[in-house]
Amino acid sequence: MRNISDIIEQYLKNILHESPEGTVEIQRNDLADQFSCVPSQINYVISTRFTLEKGYVVESKRGGGGYIRIQRFELPQNVALHAHLKSTIGCGIDQNAAEGLIYQLEEARFLTKREACLMRAAVSRECLTVKLPYRDEIRAKIMKAMLISLLGK
Repeated sequence: MRNISDIIEQYLKNILHESPEGTVEIQRNDLADQFSCVPSQINYVISTRFTLEKGYVVESKRGGGGYIRIQRFELPQNVALHAHLKSTIGCGIDQNAAEGLIYQLEEARFLTKREACLMRAAVSRECLTVKLPYRDEIRAKIMKAMLISLLGK
C-alpha cells in the first residue's frame, strides 16, 4: 500500500502533467484538507520530492492569499541535452546532484528504470570509497562515461 506522501506526490505530478504551462499553483491548506492530512505533510512532500535536482522549481508566497507554485522544467533535447549534462556534471558532482540528474533523466524517459538503478549504484558513496574531492571527480567521470554510452554522442 502506498503512503500518503506517495499519493500526494503522484497527484501533484498528474496535475503538472495535465497543465499546458507545466505549472501548478496550490493552496497548502486546501490540499491538506483534500488529503485529510496536516499542512506540514504537504510541505514535506514538496520539499523532498519536488527539488531543483529533480527538475522542479518551487516558489511560495505566505499569507492569506498565499500559494505554492510548482513548475517542471524539461530537459533540453539532443545537442542541447549533451551541453546541459556537461555543464551540470562538470569536473565533479556530489551524490545528491548526481541522483537528482539521474532522476530527471529517468522521468524524461532518457533512461529506463533499470539503467537509472545501475547508475545510482555505480555513483553511490558506498561504492566510491575515496576521500573528497576525488570522489566527486570520479563520480563525474563515471556519469559522463555511462551517459555517453547510454544516450549516444
